[in-house]
Amino acid sequence: MKKLDLNLFLVFDTIYTERNLTQAARTLAITQPAVSNALSRLRRVFNDELFVRTSKGMLPTPVADSIAQNISAALNLLNASVLEREEFDPRSAERTYSFSMTDLAEAVILPRLFPYFETHAPGLSLQSYYTKRHELVRQLSRGELDFAVDVPLIEDAQVAHQSLIKENYVCAMRPDHPLAGQNLTLDAYLAMSHIHVSSRRRGLGQVDMALLKHQAERKIQLRVQHYRVAAEVVSGTDLVLTVPRFLADQYALLLRPLPFEVPALDMHLYWHRQSDSDPSHRWLRDSLIGLFRTHQLMTDLT
Repeated sequence: MKKLDLNLFLVFDTIYTERNLTQAARTLAITQPAVSNALSRLRRVFNDELFVRTSKGMLPTPVADSIAQNISAALNLLNASVLEREEFDPRSAERTYSFSMTDLAEAVILPRLFPYFETHAPGLSLQSYYTKRHELVRQLSRGELDFAVDVPLIEDAQVAHQSLIKENYVCAMRPDHPLAGQNLTLDAYLAMSHIHVSSRRRGLGQVDMALLKHQAERKIQLRVQHYRVAAEVVSGTDLVLTVPRFLADQYALLLRPLPFEVPALDMHLYWHRQSDSDPSHRWLRDSLIGLFRTHQLMTDLT
């Protein structure tokens, strides 16, 4: 260990994340020859190729896969030792956080988070944009994203996550809808005209997948990209919208329980483990989790 340059482990971790020497050099702010030289030294230390060049990038060998988690954990521990000495005062801090969120997540999180910012952290800002799921780990590791909000499908040892929002779906309609006074049976639900919100041109949503178990299909008369638009249309037409209750609660609509079972929407907050001990990251994720835990308790009581 006395003869080993510890910076080599940082290079290894970056190549493992980026799978590209040029991009690793940009991330580390060094030249590509310097990255290649560091990789050559690492190969001699471990007596293994570690990364093999392919059409899909620099793919790790089994040896690289076996040591990657330990190296990442060691770097995170060193990083935490430095960050723990820093202080974070949200009342005076000025910082911009970057989030990856869907339209649904934005519609639920931002109206609750920004009043909290105004009271407790007026100098903090946030920017939100959607990042494709296969890009999330890389952007989190490079610091291009601070957090992501997504369903629990991302499995990577470098990323930590915690459940943030869990809510049942309801059927939302205008209060004077022609069927507002009737029992919402499955037949009545299927007889209605529906709005489906999706950024994709085609494909089934979670509600439609649940209906398939009943060998049923709803009539989708309108397909849009944004929930706010859908809620506005529902307010002035006979169309109905099936959404998580926490979103429907934001509008003056009549909410009815669904006459069939749909798995609750479960959205998780994701962050890279290298940010675990960052005081500003910890403050924001604790604040978010606390905000929605309080909301969930209030919902359960009602």
